[in-house]
Amino acid sequence: MRLLLDTTYFLPAIGVLVKGLPKDAPIKLIRLGHRISMSEITVFELAAKGAKYVVTGRLKAERITRGIKAVVYDERITKIPLHDSTILLTAFRLRRFLSDFIDCLILSSAVNRSDALITEDEDIRNLGKRELQEIFQAVNPEFRIQTLKDVL
Repeated sequence: MRLLLDTTYFLPAIGVLVKGLPKDAPIKLIRLGHRISMSEITVFELAAKGAKYVVTGRLKAERITRGIKAVVYDERITKIPLHDSTILLTAFRLRRFLSDFIDCLILSSAVNRSDALITEDEDIRNLGKRELQEIFQAVNPEFRIQTLKDVL
């Protein structure tokens, strides 16, 4: 299955552990035969989150940059570009339902290029409005939003 992973699952790569989630989730999914992708906006989110930890002295900047490079250069992870017109157009439509445009870009990347978005984000998982389902139907009728537990 083609899975786009939300940023949360890449945080351990920069040294940020997420309670309740395995630190090697992308590796586990790859080993199960899934094809993993990520939105390029995830790189920005990793840097932004890492910056908070660097400023407070909880992580070193070098740790963040090493982790980001590891994710970016991992050939097993497909990177979905932000400048793709279909990604942007769908993200603009999704903006009516999500206040965070970064989430719109991630969800749009998933709808357009994957079978499922894997996320723990409650705002995204609770989307159920009819218009939103119409977007999914038009772009990718088989698309679904799942949590990591759903696929592991």
